[in-house]
Amino acid sequence: MAGHRIYSMSVASVYPHYVTKAEKKGRTKEEVNEILCWLTGYDERELGEQLERGTDFERFFAEAPALNPSRKLITGVICGVRVEDIEEPLMQEIRYLDKLVDELARGKAMEKILRAP
Repeated sequence: MAGHRIYSMSVASVYPHYVTKAEKKGRTKEEVNEILCWLTGYDERELGEQLERGTDFERFFAEAPALNPSRKLITGVICGVRVEDIEEPLMQEIRYLDKLVDELARGKAMEKILRAP
């Protein structure tokens, strides 16, 4: 299956941009990590290993221990597209992550970002 270029990009190459975006708005790297772990089921150690290995987005999501079922509650527009309407599963996972980091940078409370009941 021919995919988008981002599928073969390493998560580690994009991760610093997520952290920078959050930190510019007074949020932390730890909060970015919490979002990544919540979304994928990786723990801190596993996340660190994935980043060190240079795992690409396709493998990162394919090997995720437990994609959070509450991620389906993520709605809204990112990059001009409604995340809930994206048909390609991998692109939707990536955009869920983008949307969560965007919400963090906009100052939304972590409990709301993580869709706490």
